[in-house]
Amino acid sequence: MTHMDTVELEVQTRGEGTKVSDLRAQNLIPAEYYGRGVENKSMQMDYQSFRRVFRKAGGNTIITLKIDGKDEINVLAHEVQLDPITDDIVHVDFANVRMGETLQTQVPLEFTGIAPAVKELAGVLTTNTTEVNIKCLPKDLIHSIEVNIESLVEFTDYIRVKDLIVPDTIEILNDPEDVVANVSAPREEEEEVPVVVEGEEGAEGEEGAEGEEGAEGGEKKEGEEKKEGGGDEGGGEKKE
Repeated sequence: MTHMDTVELEVQTRGEGTKVSDLRAQNLIPAEYYGRGVENKSMQMDYQSFRRVFRKAGGNTIITLKIDGKDEINVLAHEVQLDPITDDIVHVDFANVRMGETLQTQVPLEFTGIAPAVKELAGVLTTNTTEVNIKCLPKDLIHSIEVNIESLVEFTDYIRVKDLIVPDTIEILNDPEDVVANVSAPREEEEEVPVVVEGEEGAEGEEGAEGEEGAEGGEKKEGEEKKEGGGDEGGGEKKE
């Protein structure tokens, strides 16, 4: 797991009459700050500056906002809205952080190592979750949780939420029995049964087809014999 230091971001107060289109034309992003017991604030910030900070902080590292170069407040980037077409950042919501109160956020899992069940048994690794919900004081926030998958030796082995290793200051809110990762048997083995069944069905289908062809051939031959016989009779009548 990785502890992350607080990162700083310069922001400016945004006037009520400021148009979002004007901000974007100046390469600025509109933002809102809110939280329990605090006054909401409308802000704006440089696009590239926020992008660099968010790439480092994500949604689970405290960001210290320096408003107009003087006031400082601690926040989390609670929601970052992207343009559905361009993927550009178009709006950000900052949630107030009280340093003495616990908070809840999501932390990503980082899978490390090689599972013996994959390497030696040709199994398929399945990761059922890529992040967990945690509760802690802001100062104890971690950026990620490392999950070593080398304990997955057999197909019957599982890594569950209760197996995740975190400091005592972190409480994981997910169900302790939820499966985080496991290794499944190779897909080829799973498909053996249907392949055999399909082969049997195919054989039956071929036999049926051959039978039908044989029946059709028999009918055709009988018809041809009749036709030939009829021709002889017809020829006999002509000779008479």
